[in-house]
Amino acid sequence: MRATIIHGPGDIRVENAPEPKITASTDAVIRTVATCVCGSDLWSYRGINPVTEPQPIGHEYVGIVEEVGNDVSTVRPGQFVIGSFIASDNTCPNCLAGYQTNCLYRDFPNGCQAEYIRIPLADGTLVAIPEQPGKELIPSLLALSDVMGTGWYAAKAAAVQPGSTAVVVGDGAVGLSGVIAAKELGAERIIAMSRHESRQKLALEFGATDIVTERGEEGIARVRELTNGVGADSVLECVGTQQSMQQALQSTRPGGNVGFVGMPHDVQIDGQQLFFSHVGLRGGPAPVRAYLPDLIERVLSGRINPGKVFDLTLSLDEVAEGYKAMDERRAIKSLLRP
Repeated sequence: MRATIIHGPGDIRVENAPEPKITASTDAVIRTVATCVCGSDLWSYRGINPVTEPQPIGHEYVGIVEEVGNDVSTVRPGQFVIGSFIASDNTCPNCLAGYQTNCLYRDFPNGCQAEYIRIPLADGTLVAIPEQPGKELIPSLLALSDVMGTGWYAAKAAAVQPGSTAVVVGDGAVGLSGVIAAKELGAERIIAMSRHESRQKLALEFGATDIVTERGEEGIARVRELTNGVGADSVLECVGTQQSMQQALQSTRPGGNVGFVGMPHDVQIDGQQLFFSHVGLRGGPAPVRAYLPDLIERVLSGRINPGKVFDLTLSLDEVAEGYKAMDERRAIKSLLRP
């Protein structure tokens, strides 16, 4: 089969690889219908996360079940499925508490930018769609495997409530999904922080009421100005840098909450600053599996359309261009069709 292999910074190749096989009775093998490049993949592409040897890459997927292990009972061959970017049994205490990404038996189905993938813990990870979805729904369903679920978790962790004011730091696919989530959870005012016109337009389409183009101290001051000097009730931090975290914490009102889902890189938090701010802070890898049934229904009903974050569609053979376009910010998110 064809699979995407990262060899080092800026070096993405499509190569022949062995087709995955069932190795445990709880596995499933999926033929991918669509996969994509994630913003977090760019950390490796840019050399920030070291790549010491060639390795498969990718963790977002939708597809058709080809084969299942003997102990898999919730999905069967021929079904269209979506799964989380982290595999979970969905029955351990952490899963039952709603934190499947901290499953006691979690696994990482890396290498999803390929024609076929093996998904461990299939019963607890995969959710089947009742019928084969139309092609027009594929992008939005694919978005649920990571970015939409991650944006949703950011909004939940930030305790977005009906009638509240929310700020979204980051205008990538996760941040834009966070705008959708804040709108769905009832935020009355949604301030999206973005410097890119195409992303601003999409944020407004998704439900943002205000756009802030400033960053750093100027961005904080602008949010304060828009909130009568108080700050926002909820802030979604969807980047993972020191600047974005400080921007989030200082844009939040006392007693407000920050939900952080950007993978932190060299982020330091001042304990005293946090202590005296009365700002709540919660985040981490999004428990996408917890939200899949609800989000699938919202997509199938037409209530949300997160697939609009995909503004570049390529064949799997063109995956290197998908990475390059996202790295150069010519694309928000690249969808790949094997």
